[in-house]
Parts: sequence; C-alpha cells; structure tokens
Amino acid sequence: MKTKAVRIYGKKDLRLEEFDLPELKDDEILAHVISDSICMSSHKAALQGADHKRVPNDILINPTIIGHEFAGVILEVGKRWQHKFKAGQKFSIQPAMNQMGTLDAPGYSYRFIGGDATYVIIPSIVMEADCLLPYDGEAFFPASLSEPMSCIVGAFHASYHIPPGTYLHDMGIRKGGKMAILAGVGPMGLGAIDYALHQERKPGLLVVTDIDDTRLSRAACLFTSEHAEKEGIKLIYVNTGKMNDPVKYMRDLTGGTGFDDVFVFAPVRPVIEQGDAILGFDGCLNFFAGPTNPEFKAEFNFYNVHYAFTHIVGTSGGNTDDMRESLRLMGKGKINPAIMITHVGGLDAVIDTTLNLPLIPGGKKLIYTNISMPLVSLYKLEELGKKDSFYKGLYEIVAKNDYIWSLEAEKYLLANAKPI
Repeated sequence: MKTKAVRIYGKKDLRLEEFDLPELKDDEILAHVISDSICMSSHKAALQGADHKRVPNDILINPTIIGHEFAGVILEVGKRWQHKFKAGQKFSIQPAMNQMGTLDAPGYSYRFIGGDATYVIIPSIVMEADCLLPYDGEAFFPASLSEPMSCIVGAFHASYHIPPGTYLHDMGIRKGGKMAILAGVGPMGLGAIDYALHQERKPGLLVVTDIDDTRLSRAACLFTSEHAEKEGIKLIYVNTGKMNDPVKYMRDLTGGTGFDDVFVFAPVRPVIEQGDAILGFDGCLNFFAGPTNPEFKAEFNFYNVHYAFTHIVGTSGGNTDDMRESLRLMGKGKINPAIMITHVGGLDAVIDTTLNLPLIPGGKKLIYTNISMPLVSLYKLEELGKKDSFYKGLYEIVAKNDYIWSLEAEKYLLANAKPI
C-alpha cells in the first residue's frame, strides 16, 4: 500500500513524499491516520535532526515519519494481535513507550509510523508497551489531543510534597493549595488550566500569568473566575509584563507565604527564576516546557532548597495511564481539549508549520492528513469565506461555537476539503 507522509532527512530537512509501505507482518497493524496535532517537540526534532535524542543517526538514508499526536482507524491486524484489536477500531497512540534502554518513539524514530502520514504500519513494540489505545469517540481530534493532555496529566502527577518530619513523597499537586501557572495561556497552558479546574486534586488558589493581554483575555473567557469559583477555586489572571515587581505581587496573593506548586510553561530563564522566587515552604517547581538548547540553565535558590525544602521536578511526556485518564475525562465532558486548537490544515501544511511553529501565534495546530489545505487560523475564516464557499461554510460552524473546534467542524472539513 502507498502512503503519503512527511519524513525527516536531517536538520530542517522535511519532505512530503509518497512511497510504498512494506508488506504487513503477523505482529504488526496497518492503520489509516486521520488527524495529528503538531507539537513543539516535532519542531525541536526538525531543527536538531539526528542530534535529537529520539531521532536515529541514519535518517539521511532511512528517513523517519514525524508527528506523534495522532489518531485514526485500524485497517488490518496481524495474527499476533487479533485477540486484542480489530479492523474498524478507532485508536490513539501514546508515543512515550518508556521501553527500558531506548527513547524510540512513533513520530521520531520509525520509518513507517508517524502522525503526519495517510497510512502507517504500527510495529509490535507499540502494542507490547500497551501504547495503542482503542478510542470510542466520534470525533478524531480529541484522540489526537489526548497525547498533549497526557503530558499535562503526567506533570501534575509528578509534582510532590514531603510531609514535615517524614521522607515520604506525597505525589501530586497540594490539594487545596496555592498554585501558579507561569506563561500559562499558550495551548498547553490552557490545557493545564482546564485540568487544574476539573480534576479531583484541585488547588484552592490558581494564578495564571503571561505578558500578552490578548492571550490572557481569551483564557479568561474560556475559563472564567465565576466558573472556577463553582469548582472551589479562586482563579486570578496576571500580566506580569506590566509590573515593576511581579514576584512581590504574586507572593502577596498568597498572603506572603508563597506557592505550593509553580508550573513553568516557557523555557525562559527569567520565568524559571521568577517561579523559584515565589515558591513557599516545601514548594515544588514543575518545569514543563522543554528547551531546544541542551546547555540551557537558570539560577535556583539553594538556600531555600536547604531551609525551605523547595524542590524542582520535570517530565517529558505522560504515560499510558495518563492518556487513559485524559480520554476518560474527555468522555465525561470534564475537560475539552478543543480549546487548545486555533489553526487547522492539511498534510501539505505540515512542513512549513513544523519548521516555523514558534513564529505562528495562537494555540494548537491541528492537521488532517488526508486533505490538501494551507494552515488556517479559525479567526481568519470569515475573511477567507468572502472569496471561497468552502471556508464560508467552515466559518459558519466555528463562529456559532465561539471559535472552538468541534465534531461538526471536523465532519464538514473531512467531507468538503480537497483530498491530497
């Protein structure tokens, strides 16, 4: 079977190509990819090429398919896995397989599986790691977004606190505690706000910061202080770029004691150091956003490490249980990852989007891999619709839903967009 896919050959060398998939083996699964959301991790891999920890050294000869936040439909199941999977099932993939001794992952390391493709072969290692997850939802995009949401879930679970006089790690954010999300109104920050408000282990105070009023206003509309109050949380948005002393301001919000949990959603030294400065006793700094520079450093107050028991934690992706939790919360309507999405496009938009991702404003960029379509902001559809009836129809759907992506929008796109 032929597939079309975006493959990486080297640093900034991505190519959209059509090629033959090999014959399916008894321990493999053939799948049709429908959607993939583009992650900053793919941007980093595209910049670093074979220097990236998950990308093989021989990609110039054996290129790999990029994209790891994907969902689709199983087409054919090899004999080994027919007891567990069947043709016609929808699926999501957890790329962080956490196999001992290797960082290999779909979307980085494999020649025939990745999210930015029309058809893929899922190797046995994915099923062996229990990372191929059946999905029962009608829309595909939530299954794609369950991967980034699992990263958020995993980060919340990885934070910890130590009860005084013990050496026990109480895992998770402090229930009823004081929490800050710094640089927190990007796509992943929005997901973190959503999860903080609607999971079981909720903070009592949640302060969200950024330096962009437009993004802060959108976040405040999506997650209002009134809604947070109904969830038992005091929610405050702060533009730290307009303050002479943001550390004092934020510590004052806690009554001067500092925060129990601080999440840093941008790999920026001043933001990290600000997070350190607002930690309270036994405060946990969770460094979420991975830097592209392997020499990236920031200062940390080790006086407070010794006397105030402050500490730092970081995670790189979630695990399968985190993804299952994400899917479960979506299924119950507790969280809505669609709020992350601000752009949609087709497979032919992947290369430019991936290479230029930090320069494209907005939230998540969602790709439908079987269509040809430039990357389009949901907020530009009205303008495009004045010249193109296709975009006009899509605009009418998203506009009535407050510019939040939906099942109706996905159905319309898949039915009416130009096939690739």
